[in-house]
Amino acid sequence: MSEQHIQQIDALAQRARILPVITIDREADILPMADALAAGGITVLEVTLRTSLGLTAIRQLSEQRPELIVGAGTVLDPETFAQAEEAGAKFIVTPGCTDELLQYAVTRPVPLLPGVATASEIMAAYRHGLRRFKLFPAKVAGGVEALKAFGGPFPDIRFCPTGGVGPDNLNDYYRLANVMCVGGSWMLPKAAIDSGDWATVERLSREALALLDTH
Repeated sequence: MSEQHIQQIDALAQRARILPVITIDREADILPMADALAAGGITVLEVTLRTSLGLTAIRQLSEQRPELIVGAGTVLDPETFAQAEEAGAKFIVTPGCTDELLQYAVTRPVPLLPGVATASEIMAAYRHGLRRFKLFPAKVAGGVEALKAFGGPFPDIRFCPTGGVGPDNLNDYYRLANVMCVGGSWMLPKAAIDSGDWATVERLSREALALLDTH
C-alpha cells in the first residue's frame, strides 16, 4: 500500500468524521437517502454490497451526485473489488482481511480500508504496507480499550471503529489519538428508511456531527 493510498484514506476520514454504513433495499431510496445524509453534513458514504442494489447505488450516486464521495463496503474478494471500482467507488471497505484481497488492493488506484479485529490481522496487513484500518466489530473486538492497547505496538496506525458505535459512545472513540473517524448506521433507522422519513435521517446526521463539534 503506497503512501498515496494512506494520504487518500486520511483525507477521506478528515472530511467524513462519521462514515455512514448504508444498505440499500429499494432503488427508490438511493438518491433521497444520500441527499438526506448530505443535508445533515455527511458527504462521505460507505454503500455496502450486502444487497443486490449496492453496485447500482454506487454507480447512480457516482453519476448523479458527483459532489459526494461514495465508497463500497462489505467487499469480500478481488472480483467484487473490481466491480465496485468499475461502478465508481472512490474507496473500498472490507469486514476482514485475506492475503488475496490485500495483494490485489495494493495494485489498484482506489484505496482500501480493511477490517481487522486482532493484532495478528493488523500485522498481516502491515506487511503489505497498510496503516489505516476499520476496527470491526469494534464493540466485540474490545472497543475503546482495544484501541488504546493497539496504540502501544502500532503507533503509526489509525482506525475507523465500526460496529456498536453510536451517540452514547461516539466521543469515547473519537477522542482517541489513533481514531481517524467512526462508522455506524444509527443515523439510518430502519423505521425512517421504510417510511421515507428523510427529515429524520437529516436530523440524526446533523446531531451526530454536532456531538463531535462540541469537543
